[in-house]
Amino acid sequence: MKKEEAHKLIDLMPPQATWDDLMREIYIREAIERGLADSNAGRTKDVQDVRAKYGLWE
Repeated sequence: MKKEEAHKLIDLMPPQATWDDLMREIYIREAIERGLADSNAGRTKDVQDVRAKYGLWE
């Protein structure tokens, strides 16, 4: 995360936001960015394959 992006994230938060709120937002953003990077790189699995592996049905 770039410094400018961090400032934007903080500016979007409500005035009563806590450090925990900020850490949660950073964690969520990082998780989304990692997921998008994995998807763009083809490092994903089909939902049906994952469900079959773990014995889950729709």
